[in-house]
Amino acid sequence: MVQLGFAGLGVMGARMAGHLLRAGHRLRVWNRTPAKADGLIESGALWCDSPESLAESSDIVFLCVSRSEDVSELVGRMAQASRGGTMFIDHSTIEPHVAESLHGDIRARQLAFLDCPVTGGEKGAIDGTLTIFCGGEKEHFDTALPFLECYGKKVRHVGPPGSGQKMKMANQIAVAISVLAMSEALVYAQKAGLSVADTVDLVGSGAGGSWSFANYGPKVLSRDWTPGFAVSLQQKDLSYALASARDSGACLPGAALTHQLFAALEASGRGGDATPALFEILEQLSGGRD
Repeated sequence: MVQLGFAGLGVMGARMAGHLLRAGHRLRVWNRTPAKADGLIESGALWCDSPESLAESSDIVFLCVSRSEDVSELVGRMAQASRGGTMFIDHSTIEPHVAESLHGDIRARQLAFLDCPVTGGEKGAIDGTLTIFCGGEKEHFDTALPFLECYGKKVRHVGPPGSGQKMKMANQIAVAISVLAMSEALVYAQKAGLSVADTVDLVGSGAGGSWSFANYGPKVLSRDWTPGFAVSLQQKDLSYALASARDSGACLPGAALTHQLFAALEASGRGGDATPALFEILEQLSGGRD
């Protein structure tokens, strides 16, 4: 039976790891904050005291951490401890060029690496309905697919190393701009004397509807900025996307503007808020709450 390992048990990682356990797989886990592993250990996962211990005892290691530098550090440490043939599956959102570099480093050690960022948010992780973009060698994807399907509703190999992260950049561009579009529509409705609740319902049900309207519209109505996905993480992803766009020659004026507006939220100490809090920045620019 394949021994799985999972490093990074935050909002997304803990849910994905839970699906692997419920599917009957053997799972070892590690996290910088050990307490976040308690629920998984109660459900049958085994704790490892270090990333190196996790890697040396696992055939496939999943990662879900925050930033490029975190992934580079962890993969570097775990690769040195890994036995031959170990596969690393990275669900983090990182810079495409970093994913490409890691793949080359890992391959030189006779190990395997897939960049497999996810989309669908916390709800998708809980429900096991994530969309997963996979970059790397097709034979490695075929090996990983049965495990990824434990929490992915749509899992697709999108190209060579780095392609998963490039697809995630496209996703994050669309998501960020859709949050801005929703926020602008709702600020306009408020200033025009319309019911914001009616606008969420009616516009969200028509051609102007989007994932943001469906999932974030209710948050705007209740002014619930508890993060599923925080502004600081959105900014990290947009900065990666804009850098990748510069490298490829893509013109992204909407993403650049959205990045600046989110920067205003961060500057006001609200980097930990949920991304639909962008509504309040536009509200302030429009003269404040009516």
